[in-house]
Amino acid sequence: MSNGPAEGQDHIARERATREHHHEGRSSEELLDKEVILKELKVLPGQTILDAGCGNGYMSKAFSAALNNTGMVYALDPDESAIAALQKETDGSNIHALTGDITGTTPFADDSVDLVYLATVIHGFPPGQIENLRSEVVRILKPRGRLAIVEIDKRNTPFGPPMDIRFSPEELQQQIALPPTALVRVGEYFYMQVFENRS
Repeated sequence: MSNGPAEGQDHIARERATREHHHEGRSSEELLDKEVILKELKVLPGQTILDAGCGNGYMSKAFSAALNNTGMVYALDPDESAIAALQKETDGSNIHALTGDITGTTPFADDSVDLVYLATVIHGFPPGQIENLRSEVVRILKPRGRLAIVEIDKRNTPFGPPMDIRFSPEELQQQIALPPTALVRVGEYFYMQVFENRS
């Protein structure tokens, strides 16, 4: 719901920039500090983790190693070819790769996931999809479950999406509307914001 002309213009600009921005298979893997991410998230054996928008699955593999092949890591991405390759690569592990979209209805039961992780994807969602993301995350997270979002800084960087679709940590908090619990640097150009489901 718009509160005025300026907000409506921001909404239109974000939708236009989102349509014009495409990842084209690029990965931020080499630019992110996975050790810092894993240390901050305190992954424990037996947990259920959803790596949403997993791409080639590099963090799914890191989560699997942190779980010591216990629990379950779900690697979710709308790219069917990426998921097919990941399924072949991780066969026999605790990684279950599946095609899907976190902004739609996922196959996960209510209150079934300990951690939902999204890296460098939320800036590509138009406003309606962010609302869907929030609803689905709240549905599937366990009480006290966490949502971790990695995003590129909202400043001039040598790469990245258009500035008008990036989120500052404060803007991200407004969009997600869950209590934030941590904000950490996870690379020269990236931050990770962690939220907790307290419903």
